[in-house]
Amino acid sequence: MAVIELKPVVARPAPSSAGPPAYEALAARFRPLFAEVVGAAVRREIERELPYDAVAALARAGFGAIRLPIAQGGAGATLTQLFQLLIELGEADSNLVQTLRAHFAFVEGRLNHPDSATNARWFERIAAGELFGAAMAERSTGTETLVKLTRDGERWRLDGEKYYSTGTLYADWIHAAAADGDERLSVIVSATAPGVSRIDDWDGFGQRLTGSGTTRFEDVTVAEDQILRRFTAGEFKADTYLTAFYQQFHLAAFAGIGRAVLRDAVAFVRAKTRTFGVPGTSDVAADPLVQRVVGRLGSLSFALDSIVGGVSERLEAAHAAWRHGADSDDPAFLAADIAAYHGQQLAIDLVLEATGLLFEVGGASATQEARRLDRHWRNARVIASHNPAIQRERALGDYHLNGTNPRAAWAERFAKAREEAAADSATAAKEG
Repeated sequence: MAVIELKPVVARPAPSSAGPPAYEALAARFRPLFAEVVGAAVRREIERELPYDAVAALARAGFGAIRLPIAQGGAGATLTQLFQLLIELGEADSNLVQTLRAHFAFVEGRLNHPDSATNARWFERIAAGELFGAAMAERSTGTETLVKLTRDGERWRLDGEKYYSTGTLYADWIHAAAADGDERLSVIVSATAPGVSRIDDWDGFGQRLTGSGTTRFEDVTVAEDQILRRFTAGEFKADTYLTAFYQQFHLAAFAGIGRAVLRDAVAFVRAKTRTFGVPGTSDVAADPLVQRVVGRLGSLSFALDSIVGGVSERLEAAHAAWRHGADSDDPAFLAADIAAYHGQQLAIDLVLEATGLLFEVGGASATQEARRLDRHWRNARVIASHNPAIQRERALGDYHLNGTNPRAAWAERFAKAREEAAADSATAAKEG
């Protein structure tokens, strides 16, 4: 296995001189809201009631601003604290972790951006409780960006359609990927701007309330200062530790589901008065077989929490490297990616075992629709499908055997594909 060492780098200014808050004090602000989410989770699942009120309450309480420095109106939370809180939120409802993923990614991206003037504008909005969704992916025949940003007289106009637009139904702003000729752009548009349509048509069998459906842009006006980034394929490099940061949301959701499974198993057993094969009433919690199942669920939950903690350590190291001026080739960023990929391989199996094993604490009554205990498996299975684990496993093998950087290999494949497409277009133009 390759030895990863941090190299000397040039320091960047620290976002804030104030230290992070104590975790328990930070969590105490939000736990009453998490408790309300738990109380409504089953009803929402049964009625497919989108959690607008829960998301709005979290935003009002400042949950979306916890990573902002205190001087910018945030809580100054560390990455580790963010993901600890997301595990607690995921225990209440894993839909909400996924819903807020794009928002926190936008915040982290701005924290990494040197444009202080632009950041001040968005930080003010984030501190005020405004939320950001994402519209990046498209359902097309290839990996491409068909949403177009074009100059129309004195303005820019945005047109096209996105899918898997997680969080946009609840957002104030939408962070969208677009194309302008050969250039790729990152733009921000108001979620309520004329021409923006947010459609609740996500039909996955799990994570049903994440708002991951269609976002449509029809002649949407975009101001110059809403274009955050412009680059060509050859210039683009994956952002420092943000690749691992994105994956850590899935791991935190898994850990939250693991805790919820343990919680629901304990509550189910304590309420039962009859054990299969035992005549009359019985103390189900004293049944050694049931105890063994619950003990296993506790161990699986512990393992999932530990995976998130381990990846958070690598993320903190990568963030520190960035703070000290590291470039995108710094080994700390690769270490964070590898940790997240390894964590994914293990966490998927652990959480799917837990969500299936849950039903061994009781008989057919555990499958009643009114309980919706199956939501834990459905949610975990859908999260696990977002990033094909078999591809990550192969990339890990290539890394360990050949020292191949997964992020660099990914960028090279896409750059090569774009070069080949450009060459094919040029050939077709000549022949035409």
